[in-house]
Amino acid sequence: MLKVLSWRRSILQPLLSNPNITHFPPPFLLNVSRFLSNCPPEEDLYDPPFSPTNLNKDKNKPKNTQEKKHSQKDTKQFTGNNAHNFPVKADLPFDFMYSYSENSPGVEPIGFREPTRFSPFGPGRIERKWTGTCAPAQMKVDLDKLAEKRKRVLGEPLSEEEIAELVEKYRHSDCSRQINLESESSDDWSKCTSKLGNSSLGWLICGGNFSKRMKFMIKKRKGGVTHNTLEDIHNHWKRAEAVRIKCLGVPTLDMDSICFHLEEKTGGIIIYRNINILLLFRGRNYDPKSRPVIPLMLWKPYAPIYPKLVKNVAGGLTFEETKEMRNKGLNSPPLMKLTRNGVYVNVVDRVRTAFETEEVVTLDCTHVGTSDCKKIGVKLRDLVPCVPILFKDEQIVLWKGKKDQE
Repeated sequence: MLKVLSWRRSILQPLLSNPNITHFPPPFLLNVSRFLSNCPPEEDLYDPPFSPTNLNKDKNKPKNTQEKKHSQKDTKQFTGNNAHNFPVKADLPFDFMYSYSENSPGVEPIGFREPTRFSPFGPGRIERKWTGTCAPAQMKVDLDKLAEKRKRVLGEPLSEEEIAELVEKYRHSDCSRQINLESESSDDWSKCTSKLGNSSLGWLICGGNFSKRMKFMIKKRKGGVTHNTLEDIHNHWKRAEAVRIKCLGVPTLDMDSICFHLEEKTGGIIIYRNINILLLFRGRNYDPKSRPVIPLMLWKPYAPIYPKLVKNVAGGLTFEETKEMRNKGLNSPPLMKLTRNGVYVNVVDRVRTAFETEEVVTLDCTHVGTSDCKKIGVKLRDLVPCVPILFKDEQIVLWKGKKDQE
């Protein structure tokens, strides 16, 4: 405050010291007050929130080595143990993407809803380039060395007694080391982002502790096996030998894919599988200090634009035949009713069995959601296989296709 008054006093000093000026008209005083309220000081031309980084660095630069050591300790305590120097170099052998289990690798996008230069990892935080769907690995990896390293971490296979002991310890619903893999809609993500707050993105870029800020998402991971799920698993492995994973919603249609991606991306092994409950073991020789570096995604990227799922005319049929199939599916009773975030483990087998006697199958997806309905249709198209011909009134109509079709 004294600093501000000092420079204002220096401006008024020549006016007050002049003996010829004895009276100040009101307009003059008004102009002086406006000048004093709007003009910045000469010593510091920038307000603190908008000052250039170079000026701040020069002013706040420690003078000796002792101050430099104290400042480094303070920054380490502020940023936490997981802080990295950017850009982060990740040696993981796979491509980074938002969800590993809920994507169709054989389908190429036809467009993007945002420029591909906007990486969900943040500007300049990783060395990999974001392509709109993934951040591909830059180096070729020797698969034999990876297999040897994984065997060395896992160690000797667990005995039946050890497996039974781990299962009894972590399989119960009140287990504290649990991650829920659920399906995701746009409403769910908006609720999650509203809990973060407006200042969370800047706080994360500045090096804040992500795990403490995102406690509400540790128990629930939307979108199947996502990239940030890998970080959660390694955080649990610091204090526990195994992690209990509960799968709900669309990911449960293909549990084999979830098991494959969990084992491949984390390096662990699944020792227990019961319907939608999994136990992921970290290995006998797992060392938390030598864990891989996993850069976190700061936000969910926009989904790319893919080709139309339901065509006006199904392949191998005419327009009239397609219309007849759709009406037949809407008028027939549904094969089964799906609930939101339910367990869909037996849906694929039941649809395959129904196609042995029926040509069209209908699924009742009331209260499931439009986005989840389309994801279910895509999964069934690839797993059964079949042809989705209609999504209407929360109903999915599937056609088994012709025999000569693949």
